[in-house]
Amino acid sequence: MTETLKCISPIDGSVYLERPALPLEGAQAAAAKARAAQPAWAARPLAERVALVRAAVAEVGKNTDRMAVELAHQMGRPVRYGGEFGGFDERASYMADIAEQALAPIVIEDSDAFTRQIKRLPHGVVFVVAPWNYPYMTAINTVAPALIAGNAVVLKHATQTLQVGERLAEAFHAAGVPQDVFQNLFLTHDTTSALIGAKAFDFVNFTGSVGGGQAMERAAAGTFTPVSTELGGKDPGYVRADADLDAAVDGLMDGAMFNAGQCCCGIERIYVHETLFDAFVEKAVAWARAQKLGNPLDPETTMGPMANVRFAREVRAQIAEAVADGATARIDTDPKDDGGAYLTPQVLTNVSHDMRVMRDESFGPVVGIMPVRDDEQAIELMNDSRFGLTAAVYTRDAAAAEAIGDRLQTGTVFMNRCDYLDPALCWTGCKDTGRGAGLSVLGFHALTRPRSYHLKKG
Repeated sequence: MTETLKCISPIDGSVYLERPALPLEGAQAAAAKARAAQPAWAARPLAERVALVRAAVAEVGKNTDRMAVELAHQMGRPVRYGGEFGGFDERASYMADIAEQALAPIVIEDSDAFTRQIKRLPHGVVFVVAPWNYPYMTAINTVAPALIAGNAVVLKHATQTLQVGERLAEAFHAAGVPQDVFQNLFLTHDTTSALIGAKAFDFVNFTGSVGGGQAMERAAAGTFTPVSTELGGKDPGYVRADADLDAAVDGLMDGAMFNAGQCCCGIERIYVHETLFDAFVEKAVAWARAQKLGNPLDPETTMGPMANVRFAREVRAQIAEAVADGATARIDTDPKDDGGAYLTPQVLTNVSHDMRVMRDESFGPVVGIMPVRDDEQAIELMNDSRFGLTAAVYTRDAAAAEAIGDRLQTGTVFMNRCDYLDPALCWTGCKDTGRGAGLSVLGFHALTRPRSYHLKKG
């Protein structure tokens, strides 16, 4: 029997859309079509592939109002934020801009005696498993450079954002990318694992939970298929004694609460120098209280529901456990908090690392704040996590921020900002956040393989 994938809208719990999952035989056929189409795609001039990807991005940009409304229905982000086209365009366009240089051969020697060089070749078929929280931006991180590099791409989007994969396929096909070169498939977990285990793909890119990443690696075990993962996070922010207090509050609280806290690199724990702690907490609580929880289709709403009731249930459990263990919840329950997907943004003090809310990924609108004596204690606490995606330091001293960053177990170090992907820099992580290299020149290197040429002349 064919399984049906259902997107349950967090707005009201109704079924927003549903799609039949592709049976294994159909999925195998689709992957085979991608493999057959890839050589001709790779043989096209790089400039042509770049132009087609740019055209596809422009197609997506024609419907930003639709994007915002559809995202509100699928995962709850308020329409006031206008969808994701800004970041989507920034990332794809940057990768298009640097493609020629990033994919150029590395020439060691080109003389009468020898040509020695290293070329970058596409893997073949790249499988992208994209998450729901930033469904356009996370997908394009890999889709754009993979296609530009000459790979065929098979996209599997999260069930919560099924429609996004369809919209991307529509745009890329309308722009002229062949249908077999870019495919959006509706797949179950079992079918996904079977395809990976059968070596249907030459590279797997997965963004999602730690458990999901482990499932990808298990499926690929023994196939030698590269698996790139960007998994959980528990990203810290540190406010030094010399920080601009108002800027730190605005930046870190936005990093903790935007998108109802459902950000891969969102701030989930904050450490504040003891001399600023009371003032920071007072301002952070006021910031959270000023948020307007409600229906994401209402342009006045600043915080919509979490994407799924079960996600909100986990956040509520972490908060309740922390309070039972002595934490102080600083925000009273919002009238719009329905005990389901609509969740009051919460600030916790009197927290410790014995509490799950300071250890486990929350992925919701809650943040714990602790005072620290100095940089040494802050570094110790920031590193006391099984995750390592980003870390933010608020200070007026750039040299100190870099020195602290050198000692942090993380993929990206921010100073006086957070929760942002710079497409010129490598997006990567460590520890249970996974391993991989997205965006930047290194993103192209990850999506290609090297081939060496040692040509003796005469």
